[in-house]
Parts: sequence; structure tokens; C-alpha cells
Amino acid sequence: MPWAETEDIDAAIDAAGEAFKHWRHTSPVDRSDVLRRVAALARERAQEIGRAITLDNGKPLADAVAEVLNAAEHIEWHAEEGRRIYGRVVPSRNPAVRQLVVREPLGVCAAFSPWNFPFGQAMKKAAAAVAAGCTIVLKGPEESPSAVVAMAHLFHDAGLPAGVFNVLWGVPSDISRRLIESPVVRIVSFTGSVPVGRQLAAMAGANMKRMTMELGGHAPVLVFDDADVPSAAALLSRLKTRNAGQVCVSPTRFFIQSGVYDRFVSEFSSALKAIKVGHGFEDGVQMGPLIHERRFQAVQSLVSDARDAGAEILLGGDRIGEEGHFHAPTVLANVPSNARVMSEEPFGPIAALARFESVDEALRRANELPFGLASYVFTRSIQTSTLVSAGLEAGMVNINHSGMAHPELPFGGMKDSGFGSEGGTESFDAFLTTKLITQI
Repeated sequence: MPWAETEDIDAAIDAAGEAFKHWRHTSPVDRSDVLRRVAALARERAQEIGRAITLDNGKPLADAVAEVLNAAEHIEWHAEEGRRIYGRVVPSRNPAVRQLVVREPLGVCAAFSPWNFPFGQAMKKAAAAVAAGCTIVLKGPEESPSAVVAMAHLFHDAGLPAGVFNVLWGVPSDISRRLIESPVVRIVSFTGSVPVGRQLAAMAGANMKRMTMELGGHAPVLVFDDADVPSAAALLSRLKTRNAGQVCVSPTRFFIQSGVYDRFVSEFSSALKAIKVGHGFEDGVQMGPLIHERRFQAVQSLVSDARDAGAEILLGGDRIGEEGHFHAPTVLANVPSNARVMSEEPFGPIAALARFESVDEALRRANELPFGLASYVFTRSIQTSTLVSAGLEAGMVNINHSGMAHPELPFGGMKDSGFGSEGGTESFDAFLTTKLITQI
């Protein structure tokens, strides 16, 4: 995989800038047709692309293929919705005046996508940008590059004009600075960690760039006494081990009301024990390895710290096998507030459990961190669900299920978890500018 030098970065920017002059005026119907062809090709090649993702980052093949197919849905949705980017006529105070509000493509987007969902996250950005009439320079993840290479082939084979979609890899700081400081680039879209997001947001702000930031989380789980405990435990075990916990919306801080605490611990631990961990190509595997040894050591450090702080390791807590970066699904019980895992996103298969007594206490604990991405609530009470959904400081609240991945729904957070949305009609906001035309 070639790494971009300064001249390569500039060439990508220039190509995107030149292509935008023409792509912005392309009919929304024509843009839609291209994206539909991309979606069809993605479905045809899902197994091939999924296999490449598994080879890169180790996630189970079934999950990798599902990522590609979900992305195809996002492409199709944006293909359709991009045809409905409407303006409006505003009635004038003077009958001789005509007032129009139009939404136009903003320009070149510098996009940065992560390794954990290398196809899905990158495609969300590309689909919205292309559908809106923008062009894009994508800095792909060095740890998992194959999916983005496959994306480039999809767009090329679907007939996307040259320069509309461009890909770079290399030294992240060099690429990000060159892209963001370029006057040609008008939009910055980043998915990744909070510290890196802060740096890029500061740089983008200094250069007056439009931004979307989908950053890390530390998702609280609130399980109330009246919850369907077996159902909650089964769902949360699957969510916790998805991509080995390397998911920004993974449930991490589990707050369990005292009346069902012991029962939940038992049900949840049993469900996690049944998760099959192994190589992504093995039949029936549900959880693969962590991305690299550094991630394994980071997760292990949080487990050790929690144990030293007084938490009880009920399940897992260590490496599986002697080869690879397989970390056992881990349940930490009665975790004190001062344990690092209660304030640092684990990004691994760790569930940190603590008790609560009242709704107010649950909300206080859930909201006490600067993160606000996803949250999960389990209760049979309409009153409790209404109160908690209003009180949670999170961009997404899931009650008795998980339903955040659909293309028609906005995906994003608040506080340090970022701003802007990917998905839903809101996904176009970053790529469009509003223009008033008033004439007599």
C-alpha cells in the first residue's frame, strides 16, 4: 500500500477540486443512478469484500459481510434521498419580489474513517457527499485498508467520474494537516477517538471548515428492576462482544438496579460464556481478536486497574490462547467509581457493572462523563422509559432493543462524543450550503 507524499496529497485535492466544478452541476437523478450501481456492485462483491475485512482486522466473516450489506442499504437510501434535496419559496412582503431558498453542494470534503468498520463508516461519508453533489478525499485506515480499496473499485466500475472520489494513506498527521489547511477543502468529516477529534476540530475551526465529528463514547446501560432480564442479558452479550467490543456505541458501563443485580449478573455472565471466540473464518465464531497487541495491553490495563480498585472479576479478564490478540469477554462486578474503566472508553470486551437504587441516581451516573453517544435502557415501565429517555445526555437512546444502524436514522452524539449526524436527512447538512435568492 503506497503512502502519500505531499505531492500526492496535493494531487488528490486538485483532482477533487476540478471534479467538483462539474459534479456539482450533475443532475441528482444521474448522481442517484451512479450510487445505485455502487450499491448493486457492493451486494455482488459482499463476500469478497467481507473476506478482505476479516483478513485485515479479524472480525468474524459473517459480521464483515453484514457490514458491507448494511453499507449497501446506506448507499441506496442516499441515492434516493439525494433526489429530494429541496429548497423553498418564501412568500414576499412585496408582491413584486420573488424569494427563493436553495441548498447547494458546499465543495470538497476531507474525510477520515476508522479501522473498526472500514467499509461501513467510509461509505456513509462517501454516499452522503456524492449524493449531495460534493467530491471527497478520503484518508483511509492504515490498519484495515482493503475495504477502502474495494470502495474505490466500486465507484470506478459504477461510472463515477474521475476525481469525485479520492483515497490516501500515509502519516495521519501529515495528511490531515495538508487537507484541512487547503483552501480547496470546505468540509471535514471525522470518525475516531475523542483526542484526535479535538485536534482536527481545532484545526478545522481555525480554517473555517464545516465539520462533522463522530467520536468515542462510553455507553451507559440502565437495567431497572422491572426489566426483562433474560432478554436484556442476551442482547447485551451480543452487543458487548460485537467486533470484540471495538465499537464506539458498545455498551460499557452497566448500571443495574439492586433488585435484579444478582440475577442480571448471572444471566449476563452465562450469555457471555456461550460466545464463541476465535478466528474470523471459523464456523460459528461470534467474536474475533483485538486489532493489535497495543489494544490488548490497553484493555488488560483497565482490567488490572479495576481489580486493584476493588472490582471482582467474575468472568474472563485475560488472554485466550497463546497466539493472536484474543481477549476473553470480561465481567467486572461491583466496580467502584474511581476505577479507570468507569471513565475511560475500554474499546474492548469489558463490561463494568455497578448497582443503583433510584432513577435519579441512574441518570446521574449515566450522565457524569463528558461522553454522550449511545445509551441503553431496559424497563417495562412507560413512565420510567419516558423519564430516562428525556434525561439521558446521549445522541441515541435505545430502549429494550438496539436500533441505531438504519440509514434513515440519524447517527451521532453530543458533548465530547461529537456533533453532526451520519444517516437520516441530517447526513446531508454538512455537505450543503443554504443560499437566499431575492429578486424583483
